[in-house]
Amino acid sequence: MMAASRFNARLLALPFGLRFALRDLLGDPRGFGIFIACIVIGVAAISGVSGLSRSLGEGLAREGRTILGGDASFSMVARSFPPEQRAWFAARGRLSEISLMRAMARRDDGEAALVEIKAVDPDTYPTFGAVALDPAQPLAEALAEKDGAFGIVVDPILLARLDVKLGAPLMIGNARVAPRARLDSEPDKLAGGVGFGPRVMMSRAALAATGLETPGAVVRHVTRVTLNGDVGDEAVKDFTKAAGAAFPQAGWETRTRDAVSPQFSRNLERFTQMLTLVALTALVAGGAGVANAVQAFVERKRMQFAVLKALGATGSRVFAIALAQVMAAAAFAILLGLAVGALIPWASAGALRAIAELPITAALDARGAGLGALYGLLVTLIFSLVPLGRAHKIPVAALLRDDPRSIGLVRYRIGAALAAAALAGLVMLSSSDIKLGAYYVVAAGAAFALLRGAAWLTMRVARALPRPRDARLRLALANIWRPRSLTPALVVSIGLTQTLLIALALVEGAIHNELARADAGEIPNFFFIDVPKTQTQAFGDFLAQAAPGAKIEHVPMMRGRIIEVKGVPVEKITVADDAKWALEGDRGVTFSAGVPANSQLVAGDWWPADYDGPPLVSLEQRIAEGLGLALGDEIRVNVLGRETVAKITSLRKVDWRSYGINFVMVFSPNTFAKAPYMELFTIGYGAPTVVARDAVDARLARETAKRFPMIVSVRVKEALAAVDKIAGQLAFAARAAAGLAIVTAILALASAVASGQRARLHDAVVLKTLGATRGWLAVAYGLEFGLVGLVASAIALAAGTGAAWAMVTLLMKIDFAFPVGVVAATTVATLAITVGLGLAGTWRVLSRRPGPELREL
Repeated sequence: MMAASRFNARLLALPFGLRFALRDLLGDPRGFGIFIACIVIGVAAISGVSGLSRSLGEGLAREGRTILGGDASFSMVARSFPPEQRAWFAARGRLSEISLMRAMARRDDGEAALVEIKAVDPDTYPTFGAVALDPAQPLAEALAEKDGAFGIVVDPILLARLDVKLGAPLMIGNARVAPRARLDSEPDKLAGGVGFGPRVMMSRAALAATGLETPGAVVRHVTRVTLNGDVGDEAVKDFTKAAGAAFPQAGWETRTRDAVSPQFSRNLERFTQMLTLVALTALVAGGAGVANAVQAFVERKRMQFAVLKALGATGSRVFAIALAQVMAAAAFAILLGLAVGALIPWASAGALRAIAELPITAALDARGAGLGALYGLLVTLIFSLVPLGRAHKIPVAALLRDDPRSIGLVRYRIGAALAAAALAGLVMLSSSDIKLGAYYVVAAGAAFALLRGAAWLTMRVARALPRPRDARLRLALANIWRPRSLTPALVVSIGLTQTLLIALALVEGAIHNELARADAGEIPNFFFIDVPKTQTQAFGDFLAQAAPGAKIEHVPMMRGRIIEVKGVPVEKITVADDAKWALEGDRGVTFSAGVPANSQLVAGDWWPADYDGPPLVSLEQRIAEGLGLALGDEIRVNVLGRETVAKITSLRKVDWRSYGINFVMVFSPNTFAKAPYMELFTIGYGAPTVVARDAVDARLARETAKRFPMIVSVRVKEALAAVDKIAGQLAFAARAAAGLAIVTAILALASAVASGQRARLHDAVVLKTLGATRGWLAVAYGLEFGLVGLVASAIALAAGTGAAWAMVTLLMKIDFAFPVGVVAATTVATLAITVGLGLAGTWRVLSRRPGPELREL
């Protein structure tokens, strides 16, 4: 009683309009269930995705030392750290050195598999964390040399792939090794990036015994430094700057504990933004449910609003009361959504640690919660202002008569448009990639306008069509165009959701299609790396004999990186997003007397075959544009520790999709003719069937491992499968977010049907009095919902296909594919859900008896 008295006292202290609104809402909260559910789902998804991203970011920061293996790491490709650099590092902290490379592990019978080698010093590795082995044992013991074989610990996948057990002898290069334990986890796995083969950990002595470290071989040497004392992030940055100043021409790649994997962090940021936009789409798709719920609220309260106006309340006062109730319900929904979203990082932390081995630290994200709340508020305003305007503008008599006449709602439409503009601005401001945010705003606005236009056109066409002889079809067409028709709400709800689903399905289809191209023989079967230049002729002859008629290509390859552009260090220039990858670590470089295959010269001239002047270079066109380079400009590159300045004399358009040999930088032959380099080979051939092709692949890999044990065979199909697996995992998250859009769309459909119940009840009563049966009405309503769903599906098909085409061809640079079966299944399922929900929602109307309802009319 005391608590109730205090509540009433606080309520009396509020202004009359707000007090009346809260009392009315608390006394009769009916009709806000779907309204609240739509907002809760959208806000929870947006804030949850943001919170999960922050939790991953904080986990990376907290575990940075463990993941990196120290405070800072320095890496070089094909070069070891000279003694003076190691001494400089050792004077400032503890060192831990590892070497990374790809190689082939093979059984005595020649069966081989690609592996990712990590060579470590067991006395210093790992600096932080622990390596989990099965069976459990000290790492030094597992990697020790025993009985003429070096110990290795391996990913269990390798044991399954080669069908061997622990202890069985294997060969890697020239060294005999024996797997002594399964590698369950390694603390620095995330810093290593994505690999195409299972991990093999060995000692550095074992790597030396393999003989794989030949001049020019693609081996990455990493030195990790743990600074003396307890140092902060700024001290670590100062240390790396001092290292760069002490050895300005070292050409190493530097990472620090607060930026363990810049590429992973950048990809996480982009993926988070994509999921946020998908979640926002779910919220916007649920906006139709908000509008329908508010419309039903106004219809339900029309008598109360009429009484208030009859007692002297102005239209503005009535509107304020109605708006207060809607915003109070929205506030409750937003708070509930934020509470659910805040739980998502905690609910997902365990699974992400166990499945993906990600260092997630569950945490609250105030910024994400704020964005989710703002998105929820703006979507509520966008979809509720116009329906609420009826309570303001319609006179008392019209409210009492349920007059359907058109009224002026210009100011409310302007208010909704301003809220939409604010939503677009918020998307842009909160986006890490403004261009992607702008694309989303334009695409969402265009899709919404297209769907609204299609709804309007559908209503006009339905009205203009000749009256069909079938009365059921005639009723369906009349329901489509009549005042307060469900057509706009249904078309928008169905269209937005189906557009998203079709776009996701087509993007996934394009990614899977790339893998299918490998089966069809449209791309090379193998890349062969680390082919010594002294064995070029012998290996080429071997491939020609092993696969007669195959297309064989080979070029010299080294590893290098751009360090200056037009005399300015790359760290100080502005780089376009689609060109940043070219500056991330060492890239493959080559030299050629002629224009490489799969390239087209688009600007400048190629050098003569016998050119012997200052170094020249040809760049890939998009990379050159992204770096702000033109013909005649100069770049400085570090290749194998040697710095070279080259002038740009041509630009090329490269067909990366060929999966052939392509390079960003191609130099004149005289630039690196005397440098130690390896040859890179590709081979492509066809086969009558996929099974036959796989058999040829297996035989070629086995024979290559036998005759050329130092050469690494990378099967393109398996590399694409690894990428496809990652893409599938990302697509699963996107589908989960898209599933929320489906739920909100279903709720919107349900609310649309519910908002039209009163008018349908009147129609059904009259028609039943005239002899219509429940089945007759069900067919008529089914035709109505089916026709509207068909129109929405057609628009969604066009919009979704256009969006997917742009994403696949312009952003991902792969072929667009149109899986007819998937699209057809999506369309049929959408139509079935639309008709099913429509009929389910009207079943109560169909079951009513005419007599009691006629007495209430």
